[in-house]
Amino acid sequence: QVQLVESGGGLVQAGGSLRLSCAASGIIGSANVMAWYRQAPGSQRELVASSTRGGSLNYVDSVKGRFTISREDVKNTVVLQMNSLKPEDTAVYYCHVRVGSQIWWGQGTQVTVSS
Repeated sequence: QVQLVESGGGLVQAGGSLRLSCAASGIIGSANVMAWYRQAPGSQRELVASSTRGGSLNYVDSVKGRFTISREDVKNTVVLQMNSLKPEDTAVYYCHVRVGSQIWWGQGTQVTVSS
């Protein structure tokens, strides 16, 4: 059974940093895609950053230069380092893992950035 466990959310002042971590257990081999999504109140869930097994990285424009995604395939973990946080980054952040055609989501972790 695949399980994603997220950690690292919290409350931070604007300009601060947070580090989100997601550990995926029960996956055989390496995930095709490991990513972070976020959903703010009243908004649709959006892709924040993704990392493919081939090494491709992708970021939504609003976080480029501030957020960095990294993964460790041996441990099936993915980390989102978030710097220079802004109030508009406030959302629930979800870990997303895809292996072949199968997709799993984490339970979500709240990130709140105060102005």
